[in-house]
Amino acid sequence: QVHVVESGGGLVQTGGSLRLSCEASGRTAGVYTVGWFRQAPGQDRTFVAGLTWNTGSTYYADSVKGRFTISGDNARNTVYLQMNMLKSEDTAVYYCLTGNPGDYSDTKQYRYWGQGTRVTVSS
Repeated sequence: QVHVVESGGGLVQTGGSLRLSCEASGRTAGVYTVGWFRQAPGQDRTFVAGLTWNTGSTYYADSVKGRFTISGDNARNTVYLQMNMLKSEDTAVYYCLTGNPGDYSDTKQYRYWGQGTRVTVSS
């Protein structure tokens, strides 16, 4: 019942910045957490960052701490992922997942997800 759409991906150079958006619609009441995940070619989907609306808590993977920032706009039901100081290893398809996970980093504990948006970082 919750629809999620990711956007904002594109091509950037190493050291550049990009902001991704995750827009949720439908019956979002009771869904408190949004998690960003990414999947590079030939690799598993891995956790990037998470945000819980009712507590304001955020959580980041070690690989993106100090470079990425997750934030939310409650009025627009939108969560953003500001990505700075991008590296080639950040190249991946980025997905937005929603739900009420006990573990931010566990994809199986989320209920809804989008189609992904591709980020390519050139050297």
